[in-house]
Amino acid sequence: MTQQPHDQFSKQYLAALLKPLGTVEVSREVSGEPRWVDLSFEAAPTQPEMAASLGLLGKIGAGDCLLEPFRNQPSPGEIRSCILKLFSIHGERERKAKREKYFLPEKDLPRLWILATSASDNLLDYFGFKLELKKWTPGVYFLPEGHKTALVAINRLPPTEETLWLRILGKGKTQKQAIEELLQLPPTDPWRNNVLEEMAIWRINTQTKETLTNDEKELIMGLSPAYIQWREDTLQEGRQEGRQEGRQEGRQEGQLQVLENLLTVKFGNLEPPIGDIIEPLLQLPSEEWTRLLIELSREELLRRFDVNRK
Repeated sequence: MTQQPHDQFSKQYLAALLKPLGTVEVSREVSGEPRWVDLSFEAAPTQPEMAASLGLLGKIGAGDCLLEPFRNQPSPGEIRSCILKLFSIHGERERKAKREKYFLPEKDLPRLWILATSASDNLLDYFGFKLELKKWTPGVYFLPEGHKTALVAINRLPPTEETLWLRILGKGKTQKQAIEELLQLPPTDPWRNNVLEEMAIWRINTQTKETLTNDEKELIMGLSPAYIQWREDTLQEGRQEGRQEGRQEGRQEGQLQVLENLLTVKFGNLEPPIGDIIEPLLQLPSEEWTRLLIELSREELLRRFDVNRK
């Protein structure tokens, strides 16, 4: 299983959006040789308004499915590997139906959705992917029904409200435009805040790598507007909590919550020695400790506050 920041973000992001619509399993192991599906999703009866608010992603989540996101165009071998995992899971369900003696309709078998930031004409033609424009938006391609496989070429999706939540997984201009649209959503939007937090985590995880590729440097720049907005929202939330209390104690509690949120996002937990720097950080103005958390690495922060590392 890969541990690249994009793969981690894609799984967490899709799981966060699809969880209200059904059961999500991240990195599901497939029987046979060690193989994992990035996300396995089982749809559940839900309010149609909730699914509709996710647009194309909600439509994908209307039935059981496997989701395989790719940061770059997948190779033919990677597509075949995804299809092999799909058929393995089909086999598991068919064997269970036979063992428990019930009928399993074809429509109840999960569909594979390959979410690719891009897909060339040559790749689509090689496998025979075709558009189904009577039912689906441009950019969504299908193999013949028996394969139960679809590919979303994110760079080919129209820039509409329906496709926003998938275009966030795109690259370059596609992702940049999607982030601009995300930031224009009102704070009351049911998905906006969660998505901003996931993108902030993605940026932090990428930025803390020791060596960055050009693609990762470009990604950090692209995610910066979403990260800055998330940080401002978080700080504003802390200020409001302090004002509501109307006392210095209330302001400190609000700042503490904001600080703990930022530390958790950047380092994953508040266990020592990271937890030991909370008190000295709170002695600084909020603007100062926010800047330190953004600019300094884990080791630099520990050295800055002379915390013994374990």
